Amino acid sequence: MPIATLRGVTLDCADPRALARFYQELTGMQLGYAADEFVALTDGSGCDLGFQRVDGYRAPRWPGQDVPQQLHLDLRVEDLDAAEKSALGLGAVRPDQQPGGDRWRVLLDPAGHPFCLVAG
Repeated sequence: MPIATLRGVTLDCADPRALARFYQELTGMQLGYAADEFVALTDGSGCDLGFQRVDGYRAPRWPGQDVPQQLHLDLRVEDLDAAEKSALGLGAVRPDQQPGGDRWRVLLDPAGHPFCLVAG
């Protein structure tokens, strides 16, 4: 019997509402809660995605570690090329280093967090 279950993941950022909009468009999750300092998206799975305002936020510098990536999300997609094109259209950035070959793509969200689009 587990002691706990994952309730959510929260990303630090300078603008919670803007970053939540990006992930809402990317994932189709729905707005669950919104305030100036914190926004949460939900999909009914019991695991929400949150965004919290941090004063002096510094974006990660992937793949370097001078400002570590802090975390990254893996998002399953059916078509890597189509998903990458859509994510870029929403404001994601494609860094030069792509270690995943045809299996995954590394992108950076508008706040600089790396996330991976994973085939299948």
